[in-house]
Parts: sequence; C-alpha cells; structure tokens
Amino acid sequence: MKVFKIFTSISLVVALSFTANAQKGASKEADKAFNSFEYYKAIDLYKKASTKEKSKANRAEILYKTAECYRLTGDNKQAEVFYAKAIKAKYADPLAQLRLADAIKANGRYNDAIIEYDKYKALAPSDPRGDMGSKSSAEAQKWKDTPTRFQVNNLAQINSGSSDFAPTYIDRKYSTIYFTSMREGSTGNATDNTIGQSFSDVYEVKVDKKGKWSTPTPIDKTINSQYNEGASIVNKKGTKIYFTRCDVVKKKFMGCKIMMADKMGTAWGTPQDIVLTTDTFTVGHPAINVDETKLYFSSDMPGGMGGKDLWVSTYDKGARKWGEPVNMGGKINTEGDEMYPFIRDNGDLYYASNGLAGMGGLDIFMCAKNGENFAAPENMKYPINSPADDFGLIYEAKSNRGYLSSAREGGKGADDIWSFTMPPLVYSVMGKVLDVDTKEPIVGAVVKLIGSDGSSVEQTTDAKGAYNFDATPDGKRYVTQNVSYTLSSVMDQYLGDKGTFTTVGSEVATAFTKDLLLKSIKKGPIRLPDILYDLSKWDLKPQYQDSLNGLIKTLEDNPNITIELGSHTDTRDNNKNNAVLSQKRAQSVVDYLVSKGIAADRLTAKGYGEERPLIKDAEIAKLKSTEEKEAAHQKNRRSEFKVLRNDYVPKVDPNAPKVAPKVMDASGEEEEKDGE
Repeated sequence: MKVFKIFTSISLVVALSFTANAQKGASKEADKAFNSFEYYKAIDLYKKASTKEKSKANRAEILYKTAECYRLTGDNKQAEVFYAKAIKAKYADPLAQLRLADAIKANGRYNDAIIEYDKYKALAPSDPRGDMGSKSSAEAQKWKDTPTRFQVNNLAQINSGSSDFAPTYIDRKYSTIYFTSMREGSTGNATDNTIGQSFSDVYEVKVDKKGKWSTPTPIDKTINSQYNEGASIVNKKGTKIYFTRCDVVKKKFMGCKIMMADKMGTAWGTPQDIVLTTDTFTVGHPAINVDETKLYFSSDMPGGMGGKDLWVSTYDKGARKWGEPVNMGGKINTEGDEMYPFIRDNGDLYYASNGLAGMGGLDIFMCAKNGENFAAPENMKYPINSPADDFGLIYEAKSNRGYLSSAREGGKGADDIWSFTMPPLVYSVMGKVLDVDTKEPIVGAVVKLIGSDGSSVEQTTDAKGAYNFDATPDGKRYVTQNVSYTLSSVMDQYLGDKGTFTTVGSEVATAFTKDLLLKSIKKGPIRLPDILYDLSKWDLKPQYQDSLNGLIKTLEDNPNITIELGSHTDTRDNNKNNAVLSQKRAQSVVDYLVSKGIAADRLTAKGYGEERPLIKDAEIAKLKSTEEKEAAHQKNRRSEFKVLRNDYVPKVDPNAPKVAPKVMDASGEEEEKDGE
C-alpha cells in the first residue's frame, strides 16, 4: 500500500527549501519543484539528477533530498531506503540519521529504530529527539504487545485507492458523514503534484441501519472548487460548515485558509473567508466546541512552538467576528506539528501530533477538559495509533465509537477512514451452592446479587446447584464495570453464606466464579474451633477470641437466627463442678459476642458439664499413651452452637430517640425548618 503522509498543502506543510548549489544543472529543476511543494514531481527530477551527478558529495545530497520528498508524501518505505543510501554516500548532516530512525519507526520496526536513534544520539548528544525516539520506540512496542480495548476496522465500502481522511458528522443521528478524498472524479481535473493525486474534495456518505454505506458523492460545488478542500466540521444544528481550502494559482501553492458557509435550504451557500491571520501564513483543520463559541485550528503563524501549532479563537458576538487567535501553549504544542483538532461533546480535546512521544508519524492524543483549560495530552496508544500516520479522530456524542484517519497497513491504499469502538467490558458471575460438609449441590437455594450501585437481583439454583448471573433476556448485563458486589445464598435448614467481588478498576472482561457453602442445621450442634481455658477457669483468653470471628460472621450473615451456645467439659471432676464451670464458660463466649455487636436476645448460654462426652471414659481407658488420652479429653472439652430459631426479628427499642421524617420541597431538597 502506498502510504500517504498528510503533510500536504491541505495539511499546512512548511517544507525545507533547497537552494540550487554546485549541481545547478543537475538538480536545479528538482529543487524548484521541491520549493513549490511539488514533492511528487521532484522525486523523478532528483532521480534523474542523481544519474548525471558526478560529485559524490552532491550525489549524497540528492539522495537525501529524494528521501525528504518521500517522507513528505508519506512513503516511509522509500524514505527509509533513500535515507540509508544518503548515509552510506556520506551525507554530512546528522539529521539524515534521525530521519532514517523516524522512517524505520514509522514502518513499525521498533527494535531496529532504537538502534538508529542511539546512533543519532552519538552524533548529536544535545538533541533530545534521539533519546525521545529511542524511549518512545520501546514504549510503542509495549503498547502494540498489550493493546487497549478499542477495536479498529477499515471502512472498505467507502475508501478508495487514493487518500480518504478527515471525517466529520453532519447530522444528529450520526448516520451521515463528510470526509475529504483525493479520488478520481473530483471537481478539478488536474493532478496535485505535491503527492501525485487528484485535488481533494469533500464527499458525503450515509450508513443505513444494517451498516451498509452509500456510494460517496461530492457535496455542493459552492464548497468544492478545482483545487484542495477538506478537513471540515459541521455545527450541531447542521446549519454551518467550516472547512479548509488551499488555493493554487498558476501551479503555485498559495497557502490554506478556513472558510464558512451557511445552509441555504438543502444546499450550502457561498463560502466566506474567516480571517485569522495574514495571507503569508496558512491555517486549516477547523474544530468548534458544542456552543460554537470557540474555533480551534492548526497554523504555522508566528508565536508558535514550531511547525504547525494548535490555536483557538473566541467568537465576539458584539463585533460578529472571530477574535485574535491564541496559541494553545507548550502543554499541547511542540516543535513538531499539531493538527486535526476535534472537540468532543464533553469538552475533551483530541488532536494529532508528531512532536510528542508516539508510535510513529502522527499519533492521536487526548486532553481532558479541565475547567477552562485542558489536562496534559495522553497518547491513545495501540490500536487507535499505529506506526503510520493516525489523525482526524471524531467521536459520536457520548458513545465510545467514532471514526479516524490512518495510513496503517491493511487499508485500501494511501490514507483510509477507519471506524473504532470500545466494546463494553463483559462481566458475569457463576458458581454452585454446596453443602459445606458433603460438598453435595443444594437445589433450589436462593442466590442474591447486590451491587454498590443499588442493583439487586436473585435467582434459585438449578438441578445441579448452579447459578449464573450473566445477561438478562434483553441483553442487559447483571454485572457491570466499577461496581462492588455481594453474593449471598440462603436455604431452609441451612446457614447462609456470603461472598464479595468487585469490578472497580478492572480493565479486563472477567467471568467470576464464586461457590457458596451452606452449613446444614439439621445434623445437630456445630462445633466451634478449640477454645482452651486454664484449669478451673472460664475467662476467654484473647488468643481464642479470633477463633470466634467465624461465628460472628455466621450470625451477621444470618440475622434471622437465634442460637444456643453450649459448653462441655471432660469427666475429670465431679458433675456439679463441671456443670457450673461449663455454664460460666458458655456465658463468657456469649458475653464476648454481645461485646461485638450481636444482640443478646439472639444468644443463649448453656453449660452441659460432662453430660454429653464425644468419647466416653471406657473408650479413653483403652488408649495406650498419655498423649492419646489427653487428646480424647480435649475433644470432650468443646464449645458448640445450634440454631434454635430462624424467624428472629430484632426488637424495637421503645426508648430510642424518635426521628422526624424529612420533608422535601418540590425540587427534592430537604426543607429548612424555622430557627435553623
């Protein structure tokens, strides 16, 4: 594919001017074409001059100039070839080494580019471009290896083998776009010698509900002239169009300007110039904010950072004209070129730059709206950006889809228009409800999913004990991004269980799996972890308090149950003493639970003494070692709980302070009371 770099007359190119020097006869005509922005024409002239030139130094310079022509027409593959030839021919200017590294980077070979940037750093250690190129190449490789969630697809139905770029929406339904094209059939019949394609026109194309695009057609001849038009923007009402026009007079490039036309019925009226600077400088690529009070554009006028900068003009309603342009400053502009601004409905700025660290050529950057200003630019990374030129991005209102222009591989030729979208992150949660002891599935258990966003939904487990919160019948997701969730399950004759998970901060689609384990209360008391006491003591030691956290969680997860807390001793004392001791030990556990916020009327302390040993004395007597016997006695000294009721309702404290209901006014705000 021929890669067309959008540094053309429409792109506000300010080229290097080459003067005819020692090889007057050989390259004079080529230099003249170059200085007239006729790079496509100059390529053939330089190649012819190269075959005639005998001086090695002059031939090296011709090779470098040929490479420059390829660079300025966006053919980075040929630019790489001729920069390498110029360096091999001992071209003296270290800039050739930098240009070679840039071309290799734009061709997507980042590791090779790093080697060439390091060579340039050795030649020009004070120039930061070498170090930035090396670091950005390494970063670009990482971006390519770990792409963002954006999906980018070529609009093959509307693209041609020529340059198609700079799309803009023209209706509120976002079903019709204008774009710039250099395809055959443009208003002017001549060829633009800058790049060897037809002069550009603005075209219109529509997409139907099935995603089929109409055949692109040129818009009104009041907008399209015999030379270059493009990079347009239509206001939200569809009543005004702002566009770039670049005139050529007697084959001489006259610069670019921004023009505006009003809608007159179904057609555009006669365009009027928007005067923003003198004729000796060029402006283009208009963008407007939602209320049409700010006009953003690109220009090489004085007062900038270098190359083309972004500027902004404010509309003066009193004077009914656009005010003095203001440079957008060093946060946004660089020594390189900043072009193709776009203001999203939320006020964020998007634009293309080759002066910031990127993936190669022009990259698209985003600056979030920050009050009256913009935040620092952020590279939109791969796949919005690529090794080739990426520019002219537009968003569809508040959605995460739109269009961009790119010369990347995979297109139909030159620059193409590509669609982009960021699919929503898809989340789900599924699992089983199981008996914690038998691991058997529990059929018909109720599973509830509650989100921090206020969402709540429940379902019952199927014949395999499974649940699945995936999507509703109408396609709505149960689990969404940036929400924390609680899962809970309840079943008759079981203690409930809970689990949590979150999608907050997640950038990866995830299918969560959460099994919930329910404890049957049909099988008798549930033993607690070992709680040891000093001989004849009942104080609950601090080191055993943590072992009750599981019981506290069970009571909190099952607020409808009441329990009996039972304590048992071994048989190595008389029954009366053991009964008293076990009661006190059971009460010590109850007291601790109450101190942790469990309602006292949900708890009953019961001391069983030595009445219900797990291992009887006769069995203990048969054990051989002292250690085995002591372990058996320890099993008998246990604490347990059993569920008494599962219909508990908290009591209302009659002494609790009464809180008057809030009184809301018509706006939903709480009314202020007199005296407050």
